[in-house]
Amino acid sequence: MKTKLFSFIFAIVFIIQLYAETVGNIQLRNFSKPLIVITLLAWLYLSTNLKGRFHKRIFTGLIFALAGDIFLMQQTGRSGFFIYGLIAFLLCHIFYIRAFILDHKSNPSLKNGFFLWVVGALIIFCVGLFFYLQPFLGAMQFAVLFYAIMITFMAIMAVNRYGKVNIFSYKLIVYGALFFLLSDSALAVNKFAQPIPQAGVLIMATYMIAQYLIVYGTVERKLVVTKTEI
Repeated sequence: MKTKLFSFIFAIVFIIQLYAETVGNIQLRNFSKPLIVITLLAWLYLSTNLKGRFHKRIFTGLIFALAGDIFLMQQTGRSGFFIYGLIAFLLCHIFYIRAFILDHKSNPSLKNGFFLWVVGALIIFCVGLFFYLQPFLGAMQFAVLFYAIMITFMAIMAVNRYGKVNIFSYKLIVYGALFFLLSDSALAVNKFAQPIPQAGVLIMATYMIAQYLIVYGTVERKLVVTKTEI
């Protein structure tokens, strides 16, 4: 029931946000953007009561994502706010990584055959994107590289949950992590390299889908083998 209710609320916020991005309505965009994460925070809290460390870490990551959204809303004409937003989302990814590590610890001896292939593909993507962006980054090179490493590692740890949690939660969070990677990649290309047509729509659509899937996967999570506190 909670999943259907909050999915419906989130769908309304999703539509409003994309409409605001499409027509360039800044006031409506600034109203709806914080509601993205606020809706997900409420859903996660009411569905899980934050009863486990995994839930608490995802919840904390979402709080930093909310701060990042607010900072990025204020970045026009104030470049420092982009850095603050970058730091906030970096902390979001760190808490997501710490959550996913708990699932690895639940059954650390379990291996999956495709893990190294996926890791290789993600690393190649990260390196390729960074070298594409590097000529445009200037003093931001180290910050962007470090952020790219962390979000790639977040996606890797999401993939590493295979066989350690129920497959539904696994798929939701993996797809969420990949959408997050796509959203941040589009944001970086648009900001540093070249403008993307309707960039706001692309970035926000993929970002909202990412966060929704990660929270949905967290709500639905069940460990296959419990060797660590949930």
